[in-house]
Amino acid sequence: MNFLSHYYFDRGTINCYFILGIVLPDLLKNADKSIILHPEKLIHADPKVNTIIEGWNKHLLVDKYFHSADFFLTHSHVLKNLLSPVITKSPVKPFFLGHIAIELILDNLLITTSEITVSDFYDHLDNCEDDVIRKFLVFAGMDNPDVFFKFYTEFKRSRYLNTYVNIEQITYALKRICMRVWRNPFTPQQEADMTTILLDYRLGLIDSFMSIYNEIGDKLNSPEG
Repeated sequence: MNFLSHYYFDRGTINCYFILGIVLPDLLKNADKSIILHPEKLIHADPKVNTIIEGWNKHLLVDKYFHSADFFLTHSHVLKNLLSPVITKSPVKPFFLGHIAIELILDNLLITTSEITVSDFYDHLDNCEDDVIRKFLVFAGMDNPDVFFKFYTEFKRSRYLNTYVNIEQITYALKRICMRVWRNPFTPQQEADMTTILLDYRLGLIDSFMSIYNEIGDKLNSPEG
């Protein structure tokens, strides 16, 4: 799941460090895809750092439930098949595109149906102290936290996730993600065709998309969750 989908499950949480933790794995991936941290079982003397770790573990659990759900498996496969014909000669792998597309569409739907408020999400991030975040990163084994903070400062400043309200920006976000792996992944015509497909698919999901959040929520609240 993407940033706002992770936030959905803890949108009522008041601890900013927990909110940071539930999106930090993806923030680090965006900052530098070579960063690999595994703080899952670490315990720190600072309770704020431990709260980040708790959020991190919640992120991993939600992703585990999501990626094994029929909803994800079905819709990522359908989107792969729909998008494949319009990205011929593109280096992007269709299965990768289908995977990311459904996650971004879900974030868009959460915003446009008022299930979450993006400004609340950013307020949480703004309330976290950089010194605590740096302490976590060093503790988790990151050699150069400044690489993360360069990205993170701009991520907060730009309020980029607000743009997900527009389906055209979903295509742009897809392109940006693909550019981490492939240079110049799409032509302008391919981007336009992708936007048309994503818009139509989004419309078809409006009435049913909350089923995946309800399913994961039930699992999180179960004794085994």
